[in-house]
Amino acid sequence: MKKLLLAVLAYVLPTFPLGYFWHLKAFAGYYQSLEVYRAEVLIPFGLLSMLIQGIVWAVLYRRLFAGQPVLSGALRFAALALPLAWSFMALAVSAKHRMTSPHAYLGIETAFVTLHYVIVSPLIATVYRKGP
Repeated sequence: MKKLLLAVLAYVLPTFPLGYFWHLKAFAGYYQSLEVYRAEVLIPFGLLSMLIQGIVWAVLYRRLFAGQPVLSGALRFAALALPLAWSFMALAVSAKHRMTSPHAYLGIETAFVTLHYVIVSPLIATVYRKGP
């Protein structure tokens, strides 16, 4: 149970500040020009979403990749998680939401999702790494 909690935290703790900084600070003007987000985002919904994702990814990692060396586990996890997350965070949103440029949104969200999983994958892998 301790490793599960640590893996959830390894996902959630970097995800919130990264998402906040990326979407609401660094690229806020870009997202505003795309007209894709509401004026007042609902932070609690975003946190709940991250918590659910963190729990699911932690459980899946434990079942599929636990005990592997960090690099191997992180790469295998990212190979599964990144395309799946990209499909619902970037592709599906650009396909069905009103915005000024679905292609521009797809581009910036692809960059975000990639960076996100480059950060969280080794952190989760570290929790479940092969150890003594």
